[in-house]
Amino acid sequence: MATIIPTIGSCGNKITAGEKRLARIFESNLSSDCTCWYDIPTGEKQTHPDFIILDPQRGLLFIEVKDWYISKIKSANKTHVIYETSDGDISLTHPIEQVRQYSYGAINYLKRDPQLLQDNEKYKGQFCAPYGHGVYLSNITRKQLNKYFSNSDIFPSDIVICKDEITEFMSSEEISLRLFSLVKHTFSKEISNKQVDRIRWHLYPEIRITHALDKPESSANPISVLRTPNIIKIMDTQQELLARSLGEGHRIIHGVAGSGKTLILLYRCLHLAKDNNLKKPILVVCYNIMLAQKLKSLIKSHQLTVPVEITNFHAWCYKQAKIKNILPNSKQNFIENLEQAVITGFQNKTIAAEQYSAVLIDEGHDFKQDWLKILAGMVDSETNYLLFLYDDAQSIYQKKSSLDFTLSSVGIKAQGRTTILDINYRNTQQILHFATSIAFDYLNDHIEDNFKYHKPDAGGLQGQDPNMLIFDNHHQEIIHIIKWLKQQHHTGVSWNDMAILCPSTAHLSAILVKELRDSKIPHYFIASSEDKKRYSPQSDFLSIIPLPSSKGLEFHSVAVIDSSNIMGNSDDLSDEIKRLYVGFTRATNNLLVTLHQKNVLSRHLTSTYNQIYNNA
Repeated sequence: MATIIPTIGSCGNKITAGEKRLARIFESNLSSDCTCWYDIPTGEKQTHPDFIILDPQRGLLFIEVKDWYISKIKSANKTHVIYETSDGDISLTHPIEQVRQYSYGAINYLKRDPQLLQDNEKYKGQFCAPYGHGVYLSNITRKQLNKYFSNSDIFPSDIVICKDEITEFMSSEEISLRLFSLVKHTFSKEISNKQVDRIRWHLYPEIRITHALDKPESSANPISVLRTPNIIKIMDTQQELLARSLGEGHRIIHGVAGSGKTLILLYRCLHLAKDNNLKKPILVVCYNIMLAQKLKSLIKSHQLTVPVEITNFHAWCYKQAKIKNILPNSKQNFIENLEQAVITGFQNKTIAAEQYSAVLIDEGHDFKQDWLKILAGMVDSETNYLLFLYDDAQSIYQKKSSLDFTLSSVGIKAQGRTTILDINYRNTQQILHFATSIAFDYLNDHIEDNFKYHKPDAGGLQGQDPNMLIFDNHHQEIIHIIKWLKQQHHTGVSWNDMAILCPSTAHLSAILVKELRDSKIPHYFIASSEDKKRYSPQSDFLSIIPLPSSKGLEFHSVAVIDSSNIMGNSDDLSDEIKRLYVGFTRATNNLLVTLHQKNVLSRHLTSTYNQIYNNA
């Protein structure tokens, strides 16, 4: 069964009867490793082929569908068709010419990537996969076409597929044979998974997992070689399918750390922000100030039709309260009083509902019930776009367990529209195994039996094992971490792709900053809300971040310092374990964990670490 992107059911009224029929035939009859994209802007020129089919064994195929009737085709030549419509006869580009231009434009663009060229001497310089194009006439039989057009050059049978030549009643083999007869040549070697990903990376740049520093490739020179990284990161097919198929209404995504939740949120935001029909702004809201800063940095480079407001929840509350002149008078318990002022203001309608065309909520597990009631009420009832993303295992701010209420009770109506993402792609398999071993067994032993955390599946690359080191004092930790950071930088890791994470920056020794200065390591020390607001992912500095504030961020190399520091109750380490789990899963490639305090947490960390690697 092939993957159709987006799902047929999410296409709404834009998909024609003929396109829907063909999509269902593709879905039911093409092989499971075959991906088919429907009506998605493609490549450098953002053209709109009706279908692009990618089969690793058979190649790349472009299909244009016409729901034309033979009686309404008044005349045709090789370049144009005169077709009767309710507005009279109109001249249209011949669909063969239309799809030919789509095909050649995309292939010529892909050929600018050296890794997508044939290395066989006979075909050197040619595209790595067979390719072809064709037209499907959903309401015209071959007999009708031959009767009306005796000149077979106008609608040639080797490029045009008629209604009766691919049907629901044919076998999968017959359908594949007829469809891929449009590909005029074959190669003995199928394209690799890496090449499939590179093709997707080029055709659909919106599914790239890009770093905030990445700059768009320039296409000023049409024959230039594309500046494509050797190792690319993109959504997997299931993530892309979900992102493109969200459709209308409320949607919930429950995803493990590193499963691509924020990536899907960004895609959804950019997609909606290009909708000319939206009359109100889009709100993207999270709990973490630094995650909001990261999201802003990723969004700001895009040209958007609809204004997008990206903020953390309390900053949003402050703005709402200030506009309505209901800010708390006293600085004492300011945050709690601010929350209550906004809750009351919303309830008595001082703060207006339905201010936004769409509300996208990241880190939903850290939101209180009353907060979510307000945010759900901020969605315009005419558009009704709401996306809610969460992960119980990363709930580290609220005192009680996260989401101990139904989402329907706060106005999030997504019954039957919840998606679970249980594969972690961010971290190497070694980092994920270490992080989940530290966290999940302990958490499940300290929670009610009717709720259990489930370990995410590993979808990341193989890498080095995390390293855990015990020192006699904090100063020794610092000296070793400085040395480790220099080694990472020497191997090519940029400073802004490294971080030191700690339970609390307030507890860090001043020696750390001194050693960083003496070592001439550019750094940004985050100790206050103002520091978080000034955080810039693009600036080339090492970040020193409290564990809770690192949520939603990621770095190539992470050092977690003073990891056995217990900030709360030593009888139940669940909060400490969750914070560490968040920190460990920020590292995409390299993780160093250090500690010097000897206590119940250090015993848990070291015993688990030894169990993992002594049994390995």
